[in-house]
Amino acid sequence: MRTYKLGEADRIIVLLTADHGQIRAVAKGVRRASSKFGSSLEPFMHSRMQIIRGRNLDIVSQTQLLHSYGSTVAADYDSYGAASAMVETAERLTTADVDASAAAPQFRLLHGALASLSRAEHAPRIILNSYILRALSTAGWAPSFTVCSRCGKEGPHRSVNIGVGGVVCDDCRPSGSQTPAPESIQLLAALLAGDWATADASDVSHQKEAASVVERYLQFHVEKNLRSLSVMDQT
Repeated sequence: MRTYKLGEADRIIVLLTADHGQIRAVAKGVRRASSKFGSSLEPFMHSRMQIIRGRNLDIVSQTQLLHSYGSTVAADYDSYGAASAMVETAERLTTADVDASAAAPQFRLLHGALASLSRAEHAPRIILNSYILRALSTAGWAPSFTVCSRCGKEGPHRSVNIGVGGVVCDDCRPSGSQTPAPESIQLLAALLAGDWATADASDVSHQKEAASVVERYLQFHVEKNLRSLSVMDQT
């Protein structure tokens, strides 16, 4: 998910694994041209690894590249930005204090989203926003875009409140709630449910409005702005 330079030739690699959660390990000599690791430890790559437990940091001893998502994703600016926001989200949601079993579904979500990006199955922003909503739901912060988040009344509803957790009916609507276009709320529900036909057919203006809701909902729960999303918003 992320790398940091260490010394003259090494790197600290931040990994998300299916069985052991988030791991930080040293890849010795990875920055040398003759490194045995090749591209398997670059961001967005899916690799199988052998890791030796260390006193302070684990050590990557062997790798096998399984899927080279990074090379395809990096060739497209929007895909690269979306992938960067995905791994930053995953890193925040799978910190060291998160149980490894809870990180397993986050691994599957990230893996699937990166695979979809690399195959250009949908627009990068659509894949990103669907991934964020699902990742937050998996972490225990599932929003609601079909029934009132406060009383459970069936929608459709016209207002969204980030703090309450999604759409709210007129009776429960707190001050400060926003009123997106109905099509934007429908798109949010489609992104959460994985209704790709609806998401792909949506208007760009509604995609932007939905993306703004997703970004604020993410920031509300991780309690910090994501640098990668800020960069994307400037393009």
